[in-house]
Amino acid sequence: MLDDYGFEVYEENEFPIAYLLTFRTYGTWLHGDAKWSVRRNANTAYGTPKVQPSVPLREVMKDELNHPAVILNPEHHKHIEAAIKEVCEHRSYKLRALNVRTNHVHAVVSAWLKPERIVNEFKAYATRRLRSEHLIAADTKLWSRGASTRYLWKPRHVEAAIDYVLYCQEDIPFEFKD
Repeated sequence: MLDDYGFEVYEENEFPIAYLLTFRTYGTWLHGDAKWSVRRNANTAYGTPKVQPSVPLREVMKDELNHPAVILNPEHHKHIEAAIKEVCEHRSYKLRALNVRTNHVHAVVSAWLKPERIVNEFKAYATRRLRSEHLIAADTKLWSRGASTRYLWKPRHVEAAIDYVLYCQEDIPFEFKD
């Protein structure tokens, strides 16, 4: 469908078709890493400047950690997946794809609410599950602050995100192709 000016209309809905959610384990992505990061309280719109890689900054961030970085093993993966599926079933979210990695989680989810709440629920359920199974200590901080929340407005973006989550877990950056 085109608008009065000939442009495709696809953002009519209050919520997108789905979200691509990515959240990391504690201590595995520090400011100053070559993987880039953004400053807190900064304009984080797409294309804005990132924190430049810096070994001294990374070392300061590493020294400020309360405990070692959290690396997930296959037993953790199993319980985190179960916890996320439980959230989706309980809240009636549509889980389209899920991939728990050693230091982060990717999920493609459809729901009629903001993605930050979904991520918070995923983190809370997963943490509670791992603690109840005695797989992490009660004082261990499992997740880093925040998450990446990409809005997927078009079916082809949802398909690309699902493909990325399930089959493209290499060092290939995710991009939308129009």
